[in-house]
Amino acid sequence: MYFKGLPLFLFTLLALISSAQENMLSTNPLAEQIMLGNYSPANYQATTIINHPDDIISHINNEVNPDSVHSYLLTLSSFYTRHTASDTMSQDTGIGAARRWAYTKFQGFSQNAENRLVVSYLQFDTVICSMAQHRNIFAVLPGMQTEDPSVIIIEAHIDSRCESRCDSACQANGMEDNGSGSALVLELARTMSQLSFDHTIVFMLTIGEEQGLFGAQAFAEYAVEKGIEIKAVLNNDIVGGIICGETSSSPSCPGLNHVDSTQVRLFSQGSYNSKNKGLARFVKLEYEEELLPIVDVPMQLTIMSAEDRIGRGGDHIPFRRKGFPAIRFTSANEHGNADSDNPNYHDRQHTTDDILGIDTDNDMVIDSFFVDFNYLCRNSVINGVAAGMIGIGPEVPEFNAYNGGSENILIDIMNENPYDTYRVGVRLSNSNHDFDTIFTIYNVQETVHPAPSNLYYVSVASVDSNGIESCFSREYLINVSNDIDEIEQPKGLSLLQNNPNPFDEATTISVLVDKPTSYQKAFIVIRDLQGKLVKQLPMQLEQGINDVLYFHGYNATGTYIYSLEIDGKVIESKRMIFAF
Repeated sequence: MYFKGLPLFLFTLLALISSAQENMLSTNPLAEQIMLGNYSPANYQATTIINHPDDIISHINNEVNPDSVHSYLLTLSSFYTRHTASDTMSQDTGIGAARRWAYTKFQGFSQNAENRLVVSYLQFDTVICSMAQHRNIFAVLPGMQTEDPSVIIIEAHIDSRCESRCDSACQANGMEDNGSGSALVLELARTMSQLSFDHTIVFMLTIGEEQGLFGAQAFAEYAVEKGIEIKAVLNNDIVGGIICGETSSSPSCPGLNHVDSTQVRLFSQGSYNSKNKGLARFVKLEYEEELLPIVDVPMQLTIMSAEDRIGRGGDHIPFRRKGFPAIRFTSANEHGNADSDNPNYHDRQHTTDDILGIDTDNDMVIDSFFVDFNYLCRNSVINGVAAGMIGIGPEVPEFNAYNGGSENILIDIMNENPYDTYRVGVRLSNSNHDFDTIFTIYNVQETVHPAPSNLYYVSVASVDSNGIESCFSREYLINVSNDIDEIEQPKGLSLLQNNPNPFDEATTISVLVDKPTSYQKAFIVIRDLQGKLVKQLPMQLEQGINDVLYFHGYNATGTYIYSLEIDGKVIESKRMIFAF
């Protein structure tokens, strides 16, 4: 999206309009009751229960299949268009045929899994490109317990588009955006429905994403309205392409035809004490500790600073806005920035050229693919294992943390029924979204000894008897010169890492504003390491992502500090590097 092809201000308007969605209902009432925890787990118990973490990980890693995702993409492409407002009556083309096919695929997976998947539409009313009623497609895998009925959602948008936002008749195969994510969700529904989890898992395909995240907004509102608790949302949007286009949204890929088949980006909102960044760190930890030792092709998971690419957005955002932890998986390389209104735009994203591939030898068979099926499968496995470990993992702990002096941190676990083991994640800088160190402790009160720093960002995960972590808890900020402290910067503001960094001539500095902020004057202030003022740039702080472009010029190298200053107070600072 620009936000999927739209200016940011127009996307914000559309998002507000989407809040007027009405008459949201699950066409299968049983699916709703399961998500609420109103069911008997015995009715959905597998004959052979596979729920040990080693078995779950091995099963997902071995069963996710490139031929399967290839077959899904071929069928998704055959509908000609999956535009949200396209034909709903045809059996062969348009969104109606596509969603009925997806519904039938979920039902087939259920039949092969002892009818344990409960399939439904989420129907809702809102006008999108002159069409008034729409349907998400989802399948519910009931958990083995109902004491904590919170669910995990693996989702992607199934709708597609070409150059014009409301052109519902053009060819819009939408293979990278977002046939790739749709194939991922379907493949995980197929493989994970053979397994058993404590928590319910929901596999969902949304619509209306390309016009303003309508389908995700509907489900998020529906969950709040019905009281459905959501433990985590894993959104997959553009997760199968490996080729960089001529353009791409910042933070961008290196340049035209650059290939990256071993990295996936994790986008999420917030910085300090962010449930979303905590979820991203959990996903990366599970990959590094559970999958990396057994995979054939190692992957790099990059936790991004921003909630999405600059000026763009995805289906994780409506869930995050409702308070549910949510992240987005996106390929390292994208073929375009979706600016299809630009007459000089030549990339595939948001055009009729977003196809599966080309026939290079004229034998009527595609032999050169724009979606890499093996890369898509690797991203599928990462999703599935993360969701699976959340699905069987222990409770998130409550804890206190104290300055123990001499760079020691005292951890005090407060759970009524404590576990034998905990993991303590420590970050030394709020601009580093990865853990610098993870400690394992075996007592409810224990001291950890991180590397020297002035500030420590500390969170804790419980570990069960199988060695599986919970998601990480809320984060504490430890000031070694004072005592425990909560977040002090204004809530809803995040200074993002400049991009590109290092850079030569110019760089973009961004501030993410989650909610309206009252202020008189705001600036990005750039200083050298001796504190000398280099540049002061006025900054507007409107809801969303706010950018300023800083031109430093060629032949000027070194490290500098840039700060967000609001009404004379430094809110947050980061480093950037000039490299010619």
